[in-house]
Amino acid sequence: MRVRLLALPLVSLLFILNGCATLGEGGASRLDLIKRRTELRCGVSGKIPGFSFLQRDGSFAGMDVDICRAFAAAFTGSPDQVQYRSLTAPERFTALRTGEIDLLSRNTTFNLSRDAAGGNGVSFAPVVFHDGQGLLVKRNSGIDKLSNLKGKTICVGSGTTTEQNLNDAFQARGIDYKPVKYQDLNQVIAGYLQGRCSAMTSDRSQLAAARSGFNNPEQHVILPEVLSKEPLAPLAAGGDQRLTDAMRWVIYALIAAEELGINQQNIGDKVEEAKRRPELTQLRRFLGIEGDLGQKLGLNNDFIVNVIQAVGNYGEIYDRHLGPKSAVPIPRGLNHLHSNGGVLTSPPFQ
Repeated sequence: MRVRLLALPLVSLLFILNGCATLGEGGASRLDLIKRRTELRCGVSGKIPGFSFLQRDGSFAGMDVDICRAFAAAFTGSPDQVQYRSLTAPERFTALRTGEIDLLSRNTTFNLSRDAAGGNGVSFAPVVFHDGQGLLVKRNSGIDKLSNLKGKTICVGSGTTTEQNLNDAFQARGIDYKPVKYQDLNQVIAGYLQGRCSAMTSDRSQLAAARSGFNNPEQHVILPEVLSKEPLAPLAAGGDQRLTDAMRWVIYALIAAEELGINQQNIGDKVEEAKRRPELTQLRRFLGIEGDLGQKLGLNNDFIVNVIQAVGNYGEIYDRHLGPKSAVPIPRGLNHLHSNGGVLTSPPFQ
């Protein structure tokens, strides 16, 4: 039998080879690279309190950071085997494409243009925070609704969905405004505080986080109007099903653990109970005591035990960084479990 080789233009061939290189040697999943390296390279913002923030001691903290730690616990066995990369919004997708990072856990909106092969061509894990875009103004500005911003300046991050949403919302309402564009959130905040803009816009979670660091946070208010849906989710480069499958089920494990009442404090007792009681088949599968669910993902069967021991369940992560006793309290709202009036739920582990 004669085999015909498909002749490809050099540029196309280089693109294919480069795409394989980002997944690892021989086109293997990047999950294999992470496991061989025994370290996860996780892209974060590093500038958003409550989500990812570089602390004075040089460590990172926040919800997005704990998601990185959960992935590391599942993939390498240790939540501390993470190298964090602080990335601006324009840098994040390039860092994924070039293989500088393994995955991104950085307040990134899950939308069609990013997910589709004809767009950014990335692969999203499940949503970890349901957000919406808003506007922050000074309390004494006299601005209490969108229409008051007619003809005024608004600080916004350049090259983000935030910029597009702002334009869409104001254009739909027939309100003229003047955007003042910056490369990252810190510059947006600085422009606003220096009086270069009458308002600043971002996801409402980021506005709350930014306000928490102001000298007089009570002098600034978030307007009631919500400009968009902003479902924030971790993501990896497209075309790597094994890595994105593993990411997806780590997030679902955090949610399912809360549904099952399993937390960082009782995980050891739950494991012992499951070992002692063979009739608890659902719990035994979930904790990797029976079955091979972990192996199907290329992970250890007890990967969920490692994850919960490292960071707790979804509710514990939320309370630690965004709960009422945190530095950035944000009402949980849609981010409650489905059984508590929110939208979070997990498919079955079977």
